[in-house]
Amino acid sequence: MFLSDSHSDDTPELMDEDEPFFSNLDIFLFSLIAGLLVYWLIFRKKVEPIPEFKKLDAQTTKETSFIDKMKKTGKNIVVFYGSQTGTAEEFSNRLSKDAHRYGMKGMSADPEEYDMSELSRLPEIENSLAIFCMATYGEGDPTDNSQDFYDWLQEGDADFTGVKYTVFALGNKTYEHYNAMGKYVDKRLAELGAQRIFDLGMGDDDGNLEEDFVSWREQFWPAVCEHFGVEATGEESSIRQYELKVHSDLNMNKIYTGEVGRLKSFENQKPPFDSKNPFLAPVSVNRKLDKAGDRHLMHLELDVTCSKIRYDSGDHVAVYPINDSVIVNRIGEVLGVDLDTVISLNNLDEESNKKHPFPCPSTYRTALTHYLDITNPPRTNVLYELAQYATEPKEQENVRKMASSSPEGKALYQSWVLDSCRNILAILEDLPSLRPPIDHLCELLPRLQARYYSIASSSKVHPNSIHICAVVVEYETKTGRVNKGVATNWLKSKMPTDNGHKASVPMYIRKSQFRLPFKSTNPVIMVGPGTGIAPFMGFVQERGWLKEQGKEVGETVLYYGCRHKNEDFLYQEELEEFEKTGVLTALNVAFSRDQAEKVYVQHLLKKSKEAVWRLVHTDNAHIYICGDARNMARDVQNAFYEIAEELGGLSRAQAVDYIKKLMTKGRYSQDVWS
Repeated sequence: MFLSDSHSDDTPELMDEDEPFFSNLDIFLFSLIAGLLVYWLIFRKKVEPIPEFKKLDAQTTKETSFIDKMKKTGKNIVVFYGSQTGTAEEFSNRLSKDAHRYGMKGMSADPEEYDMSELSRLPEIENSLAIFCMATYGEGDPTDNSQDFYDWLQEGDADFTGVKYTVFALGNKTYEHYNAMGKYVDKRLAELGAQRIFDLGMGDDDGNLEEDFVSWREQFWPAVCEHFGVEATGEESSIRQYELKVHSDLNMNKIYTGEVGRLKSFENQKPPFDSKNPFLAPVSVNRKLDKAGDRHLMHLELDVTCSKIRYDSGDHVAVYPINDSVIVNRIGEVLGVDLDTVISLNNLDEESNKKHPFPCPSTYRTALTHYLDITNPPRTNVLYELAQYATEPKEQENVRKMASSSPEGKALYQSWVLDSCRNILAILEDLPSLRPPIDHLCELLPRLQARYYSIASSSKVHPNSIHICAVVVEYETKTGRVNKGVATNWLKSKMPTDNGHKASVPMYIRKSQFRLPFKSTNPVIMVGPGTGIAPFMGFVQERGWLKEQGKEVGETVLYYGCRHKNEDFLYQEELEEFEKTGVLTALNVAFSRDQAEKVYVQHLLKKSKEAVWRLVHTDNAHIYICGDARNMARDVQNAFYEIAEELGGLSRAQAVDYIKKLMTKGRYSQDVWS
């Protein structure tokens, strides 16, 4: 467009002459040539950067060699992590830091950033070792960052002869596929010829994951020393990984204010949106779902119009919450710090891919508000590093003890930190002599993670809106403090319009395997008490939409549970309307506390066992469970075992096998949490 504008600016000057030196044809030809010349110059400028991008790509490709990086930096231990919530990454960093105490040098690595086929080259480095900290996500799935590595291991036939490795798995015993990813990596590496130098470690988040890790680690390092014939250097001192730089005159446009990835990405939003580039979705609805009682259950709707975000029923929405400003300000007070100081924490290892522990430069306030986890009880490695700053001998001794692996220390950490739910602020308040430098504290605290919610809507019915159903978490601890769930309390405050300002939530979609049957004629049995109703709101909406399209839809049966009919029967009006219109074939609701004897969803399943067995065994129904993994999901599974035993004439072992086969076929799916 602007080319023709510049051309028209030139033309009048030529036409304004008293005597025409050129004929009209000359003027036309001259103008055409001039226009083409200008166009060529601008077009040429546009294509010029292309070779630069190619050069950059080549540079990036070169950097995917972790072997070259290890050789260049003198490292002989690489610790890969498959992490969804940051814990496996944290353990990976701890192990790579440990290495120096044994005269070795370690690096922590994200498998997504490297060419994992290079693992076969590891024996080129003397006394080398690969450690894998692998978390399992969902129903035995790999984490997002280890998906490609998992796929490659499954398809590949690499020769890992001479590669030495060990695996620490992170999972939760209440889940059906406990530590599936860690077990698979451990087994597969051995099949491909690698040598396991220490037993697979099993971390259980339902118990005490930290203790599982510490216990495994304290046996692992002596085994490494023995294998490689090295001795511990005895250096137990604190090692800083980052150095502090205070900025005094930095342009405000260069400072991060909460962005996850690209600077100013919240002001200048560009798709595609994902974990590193979340979409700032306006909140269009925020309403309380429960009618009475002491809890707050809420329904939120996020507007994703114009974002190009697509989702399916059963997917999860991830939101990035922020910490309570009261806690942030109090940490600043206790440590006597100006939280608005602009700082950068720069990695002392210049070759590291991770230049900063969180986006820098930023202020301490931004770091504590947006980037750091200040509400979970700190792990023992944080206490270990902080102990040196306690000036009162008894306090220092206790912090060191809790960070140790002695039985007494573990018991003290369990009772004083975990059972008492002490976060970093509570620890600082209860240990008045412990006053660490805030920059070291910011280096040690783990990253604040995104929170995942099952989407409570169908994109067929709500293509531009994503619904969330959640319960606000708030409880009193043994120390008398009130702890509040970070994300739910933050979401509760997100009213659609706040003084004319539209409240918004940084979010992205995480795809799930929790899917309606491909054939709409297949019946579905959904079991979801409490906020476990969320994905089923999407499922039922979608089945209703399919009916409206004239499709034949199989039976749609819901088992829902809550405490009291008149208090917390979530989406009561909507569900009863769905039943009335025949979208829901059967709505079975267990009100656990409306009578003397408690009634739960598993009781209702057994009560209608004949109908359940017919749907499952004869009509190829798909079963879906959503909600609490620790008790509900297990009790419901047992109810299905009992129905299979009683009506299918199976033994318990056969019933267990029957349900397992349904899982394998994708006909028994769970979306559970603990």
